[in-house]
Amino acid sequence: MPRRSPSRPSHSSRLSRPARRGLVAVTVALLASVAVGCGDAGELQGAGATPTAISPDKLWPDLTPASSPAFDIGEVDTEVVKGIKVPGGDIRKVDPVAVVREEIAAHPGDYGSGAYDETARRMADCGRSGAAGSRCPVLKAYYRDLTGDGHADLTLGFRQLPGNLTAVRVYTVRKDRLVQVMAYEDAVSGVELTGRSVIIRAPSEVAGYEYRLQWTWDQQQRAMLLTHDEMLRTGGRTYSPRPSTSPTPAASSSSSASVSASASGR
Repeated sequence: MPRRSPSRPSHSSRLSRPARRGLVAVTVALLASVAVGCGDAGELQGAGATPTAISPDKLWPDLTPASSPAFDIGEVDTEVVKGIKVPGGDIRKVDPVAVVREEIAAHPGDYGSGAYDETARRMADCGRSGAAGSRCPVLKAYYRDLTGDGHADLTLGFRQLPGNLTAVRVYTVRKDRLVQVMAYEDAVSGVELTGRSVIIRAPSEVAGYEYRLQWTWDQQQRAMLLTHDEMLRTGGRTYSPRPSTSPTPAASSSSSASVSASASGR
């Protein structure tokens, strides 16, 4: 029922007693009909029986708690990109292709004659026009403030070929130096930026499901942390199982975060 606003004194005191009785009867009937209408529209409905709350069971209470992680998934690794200058601290002036070339040069075991050697070969097509330029493995760069310092950060992606992996990187600027604050690669089906987070979707071996990983900026660690790793329904979409012959990334500082998917419950 809407709240009525304050009004001036009623004029019913000026009416005769019979007239006031009639007015009261009409008013009561009107209020009753309005009350019934309000009840029909918004009355409470029973939700059924409430399930009994069950407290969690603590398993293996005598198990000695682990003091160190079993896997280094590189979730707080940061790295200054050597050989890249940031003119005036403006990350938009940094060439994304040059950034990828520096990563390739820093990890020859992965890109020289390793699992991603085709990526290294196709870097020669970057900057070319026409069909040749479309072979460049570096994807469109996106700029958004993910660290909350009021300045744009760089989200960069490039294909790791000849497989179907996509590398996702996030860079920020510290004292005119380019710093990588997130590195992850997978068979990516979608990437989103929201707030201070990067959300990556990847296909699952289970039909009708996909993995959803969320990396969020952490001011204390000054890095993007893996804050969510979950499997969700895709709403009817299905994916074929990943081939067992897919190349496995070699261990390196740039690809250490790629292990996070398997090390964090995948």
